[in-house]
Amino acid sequence: MKKITARSLICILLALLLLAGICVFTLNFVKKGTTWASYPANKHLYTDGQLSSGRILDDSGNILAQYKDGWQYSDDRDTRLSTIHAVGDPDGKIGTGALTAFAGKLTGYNVFTGSGSSISAGRDLHLTLDSELSAAAYDAMNGHDGVVGVYNYKTGKIICMVSAPAYDPKNPKDSSEKSGAFINKFISSKFAPGSTFKLVTTTAALEKKSDISDFRFRCDGSAKIGGYKVTCPEVHGTVDLEKALNQSCNGAFGTLAVDLGAGVMKGYTESTGLTSSYSINGIQTAGSTFDFSDGGKEGLAWSGIGQGKDLVNPCAMMVFCGAIANGGKAAQPQIIDHTSFIDGISTSVYRKEYTDELIKPDTASTLTEYMRTDVEKNYGQRNFPGLNICAKSGTAQVDKTKASNGWFVGFLNDEDHPLAFVCMVEEGGAGARSAGRVVNTVLQKAVNLGY
Repeated sequence: MKKITARSLICILLALLLLAGICVFTLNFVKKGTTWASYPANKHLYTDGQLSSGRILDDSGNILAQYKDGWQYSDDRDTRLSTIHAVGDPDGKIGTGALTAFAGKLTGYNVFTGSGSSISAGRDLHLTLDSELSAAAYDAMNGHDGVVGVYNYKTGKIICMVSAPAYDPKNPKDSSEKSGAFINKFISSKFAPGSTFKLVTTTAALEKKSDISDFRFRCDGSAKIGGYKVTCPEVHGTVDLEKALNQSCNGAFGTLAVDLGAGVMKGYTESTGLTSSYSINGIQTAGSTFDFSDGGKEGLAWSGIGQGKDLVNPCAMMVFCGAIANGGKAAQPQIIDHTSFIDGISTSVYRKEYTDELIKPDTASTLTEYMRTDVEKNYGQRNFPGLNICAKSGTAQVDKTKASNGWFVGFLNDEDHPLAFVCMVEEGGAGARSAGRVVNTVLQKAVNLGY
């Protein structure tokens, strides 16, 4: 009797383990079935190692790529080059492209019908990008490498995501040998931010220094900090915090960073979202990196200015600017609008989500005023006709043998056109001149298109 009882218990235990295993498998099948089905070894969905179904369209319904006896791209070269990092290539060299990252959404697979003949044509993947705007941004870069990103900080839709150098799928030999042609710099790279990082140092100063309204700094063109000289491009005279930001005074911001301390500076790079890795419909961005403890006071001063070991991901900087514009929080960035059957019936809806509070509302309001003044008194409103633009430029030295990288970041303070942007022109020199020119071209186009 004892043996029968023991064996019964073992059988019951095995049955429970089997049931648990079936439950785990079923759960994973529902959650990961699309990923399993879209694995390149599935010959029902892949031909010669390439996904063989689906179409990729932009926000206006223009076809960016479709499968017809092979993947066919737009006939317009600038459209191909400006959207290739979002669309991807059939061989998967651009790992963050839709053909690789969203293969499961293009196949038409689901847990009920599998990948049968009724959906063999795959699905339409509608991106949030505007191909006309993207082509204009690529053209405005005028042959320079770099990044242009624009998104709606209220909905999260990325309408422009350009990375250069690019890869032309119709003429791969013309571009594939360029260094970085397969990397989406907006998502996967990080760069020295230059003076754009002063927005973070300003945020920390506004929130942590109770006497910041009394702050005054005498700029003679250089400042001794920790026994080392921190230089400015020019003599700024006596500046308060707003004027220091407008004139991008290195001495003032180096002094503020040291006064705030490495711990506070580290905390604010984290709380403003710069070190976060954002998920763009499942594609993870690179997290920005900083080291405020390296190099003593001199190193801390240069880090507070945006040099030193500061490396910022362009997407994270864009979202931070969106949070300033939106009173502290911004919509999470997304690149997929929806998916549908080829006949147009929608099969998914993507809902907007928001970040945590990246900046206090009062601080965001003050920074908005500072950035608007920066345009009016420094960059010149005449260079941005009709745009209520708030911005900060940056010029980041990365190699003494080359020209500096030019940055221009900010947003439109406009309820009808709630757009945040980031632009970085490699070896472009002064950011307001190089990247600012690109931004004006892109934003004028975006507003004319109704974004």
